[in-house]
Amino acid sequence: MVFSIYYGYLCKLYIDIEMERVKCLIVGGGPAGYTAAIYASRAGLSPVLYEGMEPGGQLTTTTVVENFPGFPQGVDANTLMADMRSQALRFGADIRSGTVTKADLSSRPFSLTIDGETVVSAETVIVATGATAKYLGLPSEQKFRGMGVSACATCDGFFYRKKTVAVVGGGDTACEEATYLANLCKKVYMIVRRDVFRASVAMQEKVKATPNIEILWNCNTQEVLGDGSGVTGARLVRKDGKVFDIQIDGFFLAIGHHPASEVFSEYLETDANGYIVTEGKSCRTTVEGVFAAGDVQDPGYRQAITAAASGCKAALEAEKFLLTH
Repeated sequence: MVFSIYYGYLCKLYIDIEMERVKCLIVGGGPAGYTAAIYASRAGLSPVLYEGMEPGGQLTTTTVVENFPGFPQGVDANTLMADMRSQALRFGADIRSGTVTKADLSSRPFSLTIDGETVVSAETVIVATGATAKYLGLPSEQKFRGMGVSACATCDGFFYRKKTVAVVGGGDTACEEATYLANLCKKVYMIVRRDVFRASVAMQEKVKATPNIEILWNCNTQEVLGDGSGVTGARLVRKDGKVFDIQIDGFFLAIGHHPASEVFSEYLETDANGYIVTEGKSCRTTVEGVFAAGDVQDPGYRQAITAAASGCKAALEAEKFLLTH
């Protein structure tokens, strides 16, 4: 009995000695995570950043970014993310490959497990894990991703000026994307799988009042059509079994996003869709010392520039927290 207690004590002592301790741990390597790393590094917090399964975040699934300030001719998305990463490294951020698979946020210092093995102890944590757009799961959809298939009308709509596009979805987001694209495009098809919208009445009326939007009720996408230059059409099937093709230049998904918050949801408050809830306009979560930035806490805007801005805010708040604790 005495031996068991002594052995347990030695094991705990060994773990405490071996566990890495950091002031600021950043989870996620997109615009929010890299910006947080830049600011935290300059503040002397010696941040450690784990990039997760998709270094650079969702932005790397697109091609040219034309609405990020400072690039009048646009900038390649992967180049933009690589430059942000290099800037964080320049100021001393420790950027590593790895995914947080377990988190204990019950007390400070917080304990986070990387890839089921390495345990890191952190005085503050910035969650910047992002949100993934939901896709239909079609092989052809993935084939033309970045070549006419997009999940962000605000990001990519400009490339389809005076062209014909389709928007998949029947909720508020789909209606917003369709009306946005209608101001740019010659024609917008809305592919709705039911015979009614799920959107608010106001959004429904706006769509129905837009002359260059055509609603295709009771339709599902069977295949995205295209060639070496990109999307050329979509094959649809109606509820009655009729199959038909439409000619389009762009195919936009607007069926929702999935925030990557599961590993933290036991401790952090999330909304009905899984987005981490933050206090007011801050990046503070319901756990003191834990901050959330980027799309994982932003169901509304989901833009690279707003993600970067919240990464800045999270790092500044982490610095202030450490100064007062």
